[in-house]
Amino acid sequence: MSRTALLVLADGRFPAGDHAHSGGVEAAVAARTVRDPATLYAFCRGRLHTAGLTAAALAAAAATGCDPLVLDGAADARTPAPALRATARKLGRQMLRAARAAWPCEALERLARDLPGGTHQPVALGVAARAAGLTALDAAHAAAFSNIASPATAAVRLLSLDPLDATATLARLCDDVDAVVRQAADAAARVADEGVGVLPAASSPLLDITAEQHAAWPTRLFAS
Repeated sequence: MSRTALLVLADGRFPAGDHAHSGGVEAAVAARTVRDPATLYAFCRGRLHTAGLTAAALAAAAATGCDPLVLDGAADARTPAPALRATARKLGRQMLRAARAAWPCEALERLARDLPGGTHQPVALGVAARAAGLTALDAAHAAAFSNIASPATAAVRLLSLDPLDATATLARLCDDVDAVVRQAADAAARVADEGVGVLPAASSPLLDITAEQHAAWPTRLFAS
């Protein structure tokens, strides 16, 4: 196992498309629910413990070798908003494309063949982590962190926020990320015995609603 592989996978410069998505914060900025470092922290923390937990568990389960087609169905069931399902699959296609270049293997090729329309991003991330020789815990870390890093980075552009404040927001959430990762990895470890129903299905209805609204905007800075 290479710790450097985790850094590559979790790096914001990894060409998996995250830079084009705000993680819902563009709609939150428009609604004035995110307007400064304090409200950005609240948004990211809420996202981490809902969408982030669900994504981290799916990624961890994929990294353990759980059938990605089964996990894709589980991800669909946990993503009620059509706009978010479309975004997840688009990001999954881009993640898979980057991973196939970085860590070519049959598992990644098979996933691309079996789901040509794209799998959900956390599932693709977990399979990529396994291809890179990483653990379920590593996959959960990468998924959980990306769920808050994207909105924090986007907020810098949307609010002309000081990048130091955005970085401080992420730093303040380190303990929360670690707790979410442990919960996700523990659930993933039980999938083999209890099935995918054991994975978290934490919901965030406001993210679902604003994602649909954002998708209908005629002009926007971020794809989601």
